[in-house]
Amino acid sequence: MSTAPIQTQYDAFKQLGLKLDMSRGKPAPEQLDLSSGLMDGLDGYIAQDGTDTRNYGGGVGIAEARALFGELLDVPAAQVVVDSSASLSLMHDVVVYSLLCGLPGHAPWLSSQPVTFLCPVPGYDRHFAICENRGIKMINVPMGEDGPDMDVVEQLVASDASIKGMWCVPKYSNPGGVVYSDQVVRRLAAMKTAAPDFRLMWDDAYRFHHLGEEKTGMPNILDACAEAGNPDRAFVFASSSKVSWAGSGVAALAASPANIAWWTRHAGIRSIGPDKVNQLRHVRLLQDKATVEALMERHRALLKPKFDIVLAQFEEYLGQVPGVSWTKPSGGYFIDLVTPPGVAKRTVALAKEAGIVLTPAGAAFPYGKDPEDSHIRIAPSFPSLDEIRQAAKGIALSLRLAISQ
Repeated sequence: MSTAPIQTQYDAFKQLGLKLDMSRGKPAPEQLDLSSGLMDGLDGYIAQDGTDTRNYGGGVGIAEARALFGELLDVPAAQVVVDSSASLSLMHDVVVYSLLCGLPGHAPWLSSQPVTFLCPVPGYDRHFAICENRGIKMINVPMGEDGPDMDVVEQLVASDASIKGMWCVPKYSNPGGVVYSDQVVRRLAAMKTAAPDFRLMWDDAYRFHHLGEEKTGMPNILDACAEAGNPDRAFVFASSSKVSWAGSGVAALAASPANIAWWTRHAGIRSIGPDKVNQLRHVRLLQDKATVEALMERHRALLKPKFDIVLAQFEEYLGQVPGVSWTKPSGGYFIDLVTPPGVAKRTVALAKEAGIVLTPAGAAFPYGKDPEDSHIRIAPSFPSLDEIRQAAKGIALSLRLAISQ
């Protein structure tokens, strides 16, 4: 590492004239190419039960797509709906249906104000955007190494009937890479809530997105809720967005029979049926759990070197800087870079001046407000290996310069 003043090193880096956008966790083109088989001919449009997938109908998805996601999520196919191209759409609709129509046996959330969600932080900005857009109040919950602080969660949900939901990314969380422990999962399933229509919004986006060789597992949240006497508590969301093609995938919702019936009733007003042709071609490409796991190994081979480069560059340029730390995730798409308080926004601004666009500082918190201004989400997936090496160095130099100013 150079011994030149940090300002000199940063100015020299700016002269490289980089133009890198690392603001989202996008799959690289090489990852998208892994699913190029989706472009092959379907060899027919007829599903297993005789459904012509080109036509209207099939609001819950074709049978083989439901069976595939049932196998992937370890739930009966009858408790799975396959709809839309992105799970975020399904999350949005569950929230809106709950606000306007009410959950099974309960009044619409809008009939009682305010409506509040718990938000483990740092967390996923698009979850928070749904709440902010729909006027839902958000409460930060600290995230530990094994998941959200359950003492805080249990106290809040037991005492406040306005708390109707909680966002959860239980495996390789965005952006910290946290995996919920078995104890956290079971406490979430069993905790007493003042709101009888409280729901866990269980975003299982990174279930198969391992970076290490060890494949981390966890209890099935739907089973845990049923065993605890709260069978309707969780909605589970998943998609193929980072398995096949990010913009042309298929999404799934898994839930109790009562919640599936509720969803089907309201979604039937919104649409006459999903894109079943896309579902059919995904089923023929992905086939089963073993095929998906093999495909994800190929994703891992492309992703892990990029994460390794970022971690190595951070260690070289930031390893001895007081107050700086970063996560070392075993899966998912992100690294959480933690700065000294009050430095994250300035770091992001300096990185932009050097040609590196990052997610805005504070985005991992409700309303975009990080109380400490100390978290930066790093998304290594899209740039090439050489680009990510340069970008990680540039981010590190920007952070060191921000601290020195």
